[in-house]
Amino acid sequence: MKGTAAEQVGTRASGIIAGATEDCRLNYRRLSHGRSLLATLALACLALAYVPGALAQELLATDAWVRVTPGSDVAAAYLTLHNTGKQAVTVVGVDCSLASMAMIHETTVKGGISRMRPHERLVIPAGATVKLEPEGLHIMLHGVKNLAPGTSVPLALRLSDGTTVQIVAPVRPLNAQ
Repeated sequence: MKGTAAEQVGTRASGIIAGATEDCRLNYRRLSHGRSLLATLALACLALAYVPGALAQELLATDAWVRVTPGSDVAAAYLTLHNTGKQAVTVVGVDCSLASMAMIHETTVKGGISRMRPHERLVIPAGATVKLEPEGLHIMLHGVKNLAPGTSVPLALRLSDGTTVQIVAPVRPLNAQ
């Protein structure tokens, strides 16, 4: 061995310290890697919880139909919406390729007077069912032509997450309920 005993002890001591420091660095790297992995897993879980299109998959549309008024370019669509999810679903608009304009309206009767007003956003709470039916909520279709009982009308409900729910509604006569 080279050097004095004190120098040799110092080398061993500094070697021990250096080794301990290296162990600390390795443990810190492992801990840091573990935290990064945990953060990545947490983000992945959040991403899976909010899958684009998830709202569209949770909203079921059933019993859709359109009431046509002969000689008029206006029709009304009715249906039942059921939210099977764990969060509210919001319908922000309606599209219809057979109408110049489609929108959700609500009819109310006060003092024997019927009033119809646009209903901008339709919120369907988690687990709830909302019926669009005569004398209540409905979809107004303006500028429709050549609708006759037995034909069908394509509708697309636009949801707040940017997705749509596609519906095909058969046309019924004016006296249909």
